[in-house]
Amino acid sequence: MQASTSTTLPTPESLQGKPVPNVTFKARPDDEWQDLGTDALFKGKTVVVFSLPGAFTPTCSSTHLPRYNELAPVLRENGVDDILCISVNDAFVMNQWKAGQDASNITVIPDGNGDFTEGMGMLVDKRDLGFGQRSWRYAMLVKDGVIDKIFIEPEREGDPFEVSDADTMLRYINPEAKIPEAVVVFSRPGCPHCARAKTALSENGIVFTDVSEDQKITSNVLRAVTGSLTWPQAFVGGRLIGGADDVQDYLDKQGR
Repeated sequence: MQASTSTTLPTPESLQGKPVPNVTFKARPDDEWQDLGTDALFKGKTVVVFSLPGAFTPTCSSTHLPRYNELAPVLRENGVDDILCISVNDAFVMNQWKAGQDASNITVIPDGNGDFTEGMGMLVDKRDLGFGQRSWRYAMLVKDGVIDKIFIEPEREGDPFEVSDADTMLRYINPEAKIPEAVVVFSRPGCPHCARAKTALSENGIVFTDVSEDQKITSNVLRAVTGSLTWPQAFVGGRLIGGADDVQDYLDKQGR
């Protein structure tokens, strides 16, 4: 996504140690309008915030949001109370994007008027793309409403994505944190064993990608990939674990 900034971005040093902007967000949790103030989101909490140019845009959808969702359990194990994704989009767009991304570990915050983003000094001009005013890409760790650390993408043409990623944030919080292996479950709608395997993973705080039969994963595809015709089939870090009983055995061996 090519775009240029119209203003000079702030430096990390100019923001660290300062409070986040005091604004009110117009959100729709549970499809009901609600005013969310800065205090409600940050006061007395340790919060990771990542902000991006727009919902449904390529890098935001393919990498930025999914990786924070994937690493959310580890971030919480290391003292983070909540993970917020802020974008200059309205509440309807943000809610639909979250649902489509299956990002249950992320709290999406619609900064539709750009008040928070402008207060951060991150509002940039993307009118050449027809986007109007949007947020520059950044991530920050906020403790009790005060910016502890902020990672701002370099100010240059395009949409740089080098320092605001979830792995960089996790390494800052705890360089020794263990990053979980990727987990994928091939499942079939209405399959009780599939539901049992996915429930077991979820209850143990394991984020996984559900690849279901309604995504054109037929029994023939399942057999070609896993060597089995039975559903579900789970993979961890590229290794085939197997069905629901195998998933439970795996969790037991992990001490979960």
